[in-house]
Amino acid sequence: MNVSRYLKNIILAELFVPVLLLTIGIYHGLMQVIYRAGVIHQASVAKLDYYQGLTLHGVINAIVLTTFFAVAFGHATIAFFLKQEPGRKASLLSLLLMVIGTLMAAAAMLSGKASVLYTFYPPLKAHPAFYIGTAMLIVGSWVAYWDWAVIYVRWKRGHREENTPLAVIGTLVNFTIWFVCTLAVAYEVLVLLVPWSLGWTAGVNVMLARTLFWFFGHALVYFWLLPAYIMFYTMLPKLAGGKLYSGTAGRIAFFLFLLFSIPIGVHHQFGEPSIGRGVKLTQSLLTFAVAIPSFITAFTIAASLEHAAWLRGGRGLYSWIWKLPFFRKDVFLFGYLINGLILFIFGGLTGLVNASYSLNNTVHNTSFIPGHFHLTVAGPVFLAILGMSIFLVSQLTGKKIYLPAINTIIPYLWTVGVLIFSAGLMWGGLMGEPRRTNMGLTYLNPASEQYHPYWVISSMLGLAGGGIMFAAGFLYFIVFFGTFFRKRSAASMIDFPVSESLHEEKRIPLFDTFRPWLVVMGFIIFMAYLPAISDALNNTGKKAPPYLPTDPTPIVTKKP
Repeated sequence: MNVSRYLKNIILAELFVPVLLLTIGIYHGLMQVIYRAGVIHQASVAKLDYYQGLTLHGVINAIVLTTFFAVAFGHATIAFFLKQEPGRKASLLSLLLMVIGTLMAAAAMLSGKASVLYTFYPPLKAHPAFYIGTAMLIVGSWVAYWDWAVIYVRWKRGHREENTPLAVIGTLVNFTIWFVCTLAVAYEVLVLLVPWSLGWTAGVNVMLARTLFWFFGHALVYFWLLPAYIMFYTMLPKLAGGKLYSGTAGRIAFFLFLLFSIPIGVHHQFGEPSIGRGVKLTQSLLTFAVAIPSFITAFTIAASLEHAAWLRGGRGLYSWIWKLPFFRKDVFLFGYLINGLILFIFGGLTGLVNASYSLNNTVHNTSFIPGHFHLTVAGPVFLAILGMSIFLVSQLTGKKIYLPAINTIIPYLWTVGVLIFSAGLMWGGLMGEPRRTNMGLTYLNPASEQYHPYWVISSMLGLAGGGIMFAAGFLYFIVFFGTFFRKRSAASMIDFPVSESLHEEKRIPLFDTFRPWLVVMGFIIFMAYLPAISDALNNTGKKAPPYLPTDPTPIVTKKP
């Protein structure tokens, strides 16, 4: 499919800006493991302190990169599958809001005025520019979503008896989840945090703010994941040389994510005494329910891959796996996606630990938690973003991929690093190793009274894995920017490797319309969060003053 110069430039800008910032994010990821392993015993390096780096790492990698990519991939998906490009004004407005908002938040973080561990999580307080900037980033993504929704409604009116393309269903489900969940964090930021940050209010209701944050915070994980799921269903079987075992299974999975992605945030608040046991039990059960679409995906994609391998001559119970195109340069995207799937197996299984009240109490606020979520956000999410960004840049610029052999190696190197890194963090977490802490100052500093030798080996594993991840990231930057700036050799286009269905499947109206699913989604959210919000409002103490991550005592503000 040929694309207009305007859309090409919009998508390329939405890829280039976050990847450029990702150089900072990955650098600070490396610095985190160096600090935590006790290699350096100080609070800052190059005038950037540990918590400042932690915030930059989290915001750039988990919010800026993922949001920009989701919008860029959404533009490409809508244009390719519905044969209609997004509106020019909406696309430009969306891009400008996201870029300006990102620059505002970046300025606050780089100046050291927003070291809040990347979250909107009081009583840690950031500069107003951080909150307003991230709100603008979110609103910019809303603009793109609203434009796609108009395009979809217009398309559907002319194709009432035709199945909506699965990639479009996935894109709209993803951004519907995103829009609904970010409404809560928008309220938190604009009503609670910005007035508090500006000094208009002396304190903030910490419990309400945290509950609103986790309404958004766990749904954010699925906003990260669903672009990868779209690639798993609509592209991976084709890349493997086969067909998709069931498109209907993909539709069911996406709509189940719509139902269960949001009303499960309280499982991050099992340690909060203000939230009642009944609310925690309900949302714990719903958290297990959200594993169902992932299991559907696992079985469907496994069947699709086995079919592809058998077409390639594979046989046997497991030996067919080796017929898959793991290191082929012409389908390099397969390597990125299959490695993401492998990592997500471990990410999903360790996530079930966090969903269990009793098991969660063992690992809560330990390094087990980042060990787990790096298997998801640094697994299928990050690898899908890396692979698809190179794919889109190559196609939209009409340039051949720079160092294609290196490009095929990157996902495997990254996967080895993530497995070592996460194993170290989770092992340390089971021994009580804290998360977010600069252990080089205390627990892994032999000169400190708090020195804890039990965490030396686990933190060194984290360092080794983090070093390998950094090397893979460095190679990615070489391939991405090398492709971006090399000479053009073909016309600009978008040509996704679209998977055909193995079986002829009739259109089922229930799995081709949003209205009933949105009604059920609203009902479940209302029933799950009404008592949670009530508890947050009624079972809380005095409003909290601001704190810094380096000091357990509140900031003392001078009275005028």
